[in-house]
Amino acid sequence: MGKKVKKEAESPPKDVFDPLLIESKTPATAVLMLSSPENEVLAKACDALYKFASKGDENKLTLLGLGALEHLYKLLSHEDPIVRRNAVMVFGIMASNHDVKKLLRELDVTNSLISQLAPEEDVVVHEFATLCLAHMAVEYTTKVKIFEQGGLEPLIRLLGSPDPDVKKNSVECLYLLVQDFQNRAAVRELNVIPPLLGLLESEYPVIQLLALQTLEVISKDRETRIILGENKGLDFLLNILENSELSDLHIETLAVLGNCLEDVHTLQLIQLTGGIKKLLSFLEISTVPGIQKNAAKAITKAAYDAEIRKILHWEEVEKFLLNLLETNNDEVKVAASQAISAMCGNIDSKSVLGLQGIPQLVQLLSSNNEEVKEAAVTALSNLTTASPRNASVVAEAEGIEPLMNTLTAQRDGAVANAIAVLTNLSLQEPSRVSIQSHGIMRALAGPLRSTNSQVQSKAAFAVAAFGCDADARTELRNAGGLGLLIELLHSKNEEVRRNACWALMICASDELTALELCSLGALDILEEINLSTKRKNKFSEAALEKLLDNNLSQKYSRMGYLSSSNIITNGFYDCGQIKHGEKFLSLEELSKQELTDRRAIIFINAKPQENVVVEKAQDVSPSLSRTSSREKARKGKGEKEEEKPKEVINITPEVQEEINVENSHWLPPPDFILMDYINDASRTILPLTTTREQVVALAQFVADKMGGPVEIEKLHNFSWELQISEIEFELKCNIVPIGKIKRGTFYHRALLFKVIADRMGIGCSLVRGKYNRAWNEVKLVEDSPKGLLLPPQEYLVDLMFEPGCLIKQGTAKADQYKRI
Repeated sequence: MGKKVKKEAESPPKDVFDPLLIESKTPATAVLMLSSPENEVLAKACDALYKFASKGDENKLTLLGLGALEHLYKLLSHEDPIVRRNAVMVFGIMASNHDVKKLLRELDVTNSLISQLAPEEDVVVHEFATLCLAHMAVEYTTKVKIFEQGGLEPLIRLLGSPDPDVKKNSVECLYLLVQDFQNRAAVRELNVIPPLLGLLESEYPVIQLLALQTLEVISKDRETRIILGENKGLDFLLNILENSELSDLHIETLAVLGNCLEDVHTLQLIQLTGGIKKLLSFLEISTVPGIQKNAAKAITKAAYDAEIRKILHWEEVEKFLLNLLETNNDEVKVAASQAISAMCGNIDSKSVLGLQGIPQLVQLLSSNNEEVKEAAVTALSNLTTASPRNASVVAEAEGIEPLMNTLTAQRDGAVANAIAVLTNLSLQEPSRVSIQSHGIMRALAGPLRSTNSQVQSKAAFAVAAFGCDADARTELRNAGGLGLLIELLHSKNEEVRRNACWALMICASDELTALELCSLGALDILEEINLSTKRKNKFSEAALEKLLDNNLSQKYSRMGYLSSSNIITNGFYDCGQIKHGEKFLSLEELSKQELTDRRAIIFINAKPQENVVVEKAQDVSPSLSRTSSREKARKGKGEKEEEKPKEVINITPEVQEEINVENSHWLPPPDFILMDYINDASRTILPLTTTREQVVALAQFVADKMGGPVEIEKLHNFSWELQISEIEFELKCNIVPIGKIKRGTFYHRALLFKVIADRMGIGCSLVRGKYNRAWNEVKLVEDSPKGLLLPPQEYLVDLMFEPGCLIKQGTAKADQYKRI
């Protein structure tokens, strides 16, 4: 038998590459392998990169720098499912890095990722695709792209996935997406509620938590709340609260229920099933601050609806809120105070909360926590508004002092509401007196300087409330508050301007304050406001009128009119019509001017000299020593009348010796002739029985003292200017006492008539015309049959041509008297 020959092995074909097993130790090599045409190489490279990226953020940045993402992006559409799966896994794990997310947005990977959510794809693909989308959905532009590219529907579908990771990633992505209102409406239309409620039964707390957080966001919309109720969602939520094992979900559950309580229909459903009682009983026994806080916030949101407030009151929610005020947690106290504020919309709740809650809230005003202080004082503001009983409770709880201290709080809301409470208390006399004794006007100076419009508005309103007291107005003047009020007139906020005008109107009730307001420029600003159709209001008009009513000299100069209620007193002067924007000078400023050929200032002062000296004994001017002109005026008046100036001459030098003349103010000399006019007219005219007779007699009296009647044809020959100039020269002053004028024209006579009529109680107005014309208007009731009361008729009093003639208003004769 021959020897067997060994058969030679067949050699491989020459065009086949022998398998090469490479052990790579750098990520750069793996990234290069992503360009391989072999599926197995690609899959293994992706797998290696996934493991490398999983180890930390530094590795992710390394791969980013090597350009791995651009290669991986191309593999998302690879035909091999394993390559696609591994590429998606790398994307999912790397997307947590901020720089990676930025590049992913630039590459616009959302559409490719959404396509990986198809039902036929592997569960692992679903997991990492949703993970990547969840990481990217934090940014707004990605939310928009996911919405536009139809990503919501597959994400909602995947809430029912058997894999918990897919569920978790999908619901997390949806939670981020529904932060945008457009997506909230879209997921509602895609029926997201049932699958979300299904997730509440998950065995994984993180999934339950994300589902509740998503429900909390989308239930802010009323339509979603209705769907939630239809799907028994409220029962799901209440069951979670009843389950002590799910205590870590109670806070989020209450947040969802809080939204549901905002809807009357939903609340009624909860009430019918006994849900509210369950809810409140649960809250009463809970000591978890987060739960207590969220419960109070839920009540706050719900209580903005009147019907809901009524339901909550029936369920005695006030007891729960009052208990929360006693907790040791500041956040809970804040939430409870805010809920009390909201419940004040119900009058019965307001009564209950006021009686029992005000003492606790007053105590919270002393808290070191500014937020607690603000919430407490806001609640007090709501409780005391339109509630005298609650305002009394605040005073009884010794709340005035802590409220005054709150005026210097750091938060504007606290200051504004503290002012509001004090204003509410001011409606009761004992409280107002107590608040004023604490220096309220001085304390309001700070808030008036605030840059916050709400604080400014409340402060101005408070000034109006307390300014009715003379001492309070003095305190405000001394604190510099008048200037601050005037500054508020420039505010762009309508409410601030309105309240500032109101405050000025109240403060202008006394002449001293009115004069200071005028000196600070209030009149000019108010006039400017009233010229504007947008800024003008009823209060600005009333403030201007009140200021002028207490400064008649300026009113007559600006408006050219004094009504019958504007009583001319001593110190009035007529300096003629001034132009808009021109400064109105005081009598003292005018007295310092050099003698000019301009129109004389006609001055009224029927105050006896001895009174002047007594009242101004500590502030007398050198002008009182100028008695020569007074003596001349009194010559020929009889021995008895001569005694007055002698007495003054004796007193004045003594006073001047005690006073530093340089520091004294100018005081006007008395007009003894005017005093005599008033005394004579009172003696002869007042006894007359009818007002008509008194008006006629007074007109004749005035005309007689001012040069008698003048024929209308000879009016141009009636010389009065020369005599006025002579008086000015004699006095060395532009200010002329009206009693010295013996030849007066229209405006002299009309002024004298008004001065004497005011002192006699005869109602008349003073109107300035053009070209030195002025006249008086009176209202008289005509004789009427018995039992018939006719309305008064308005007459113009002739003091020039036919003194005593009463000319009916509107007639040609009246028009002729007013004009040349």
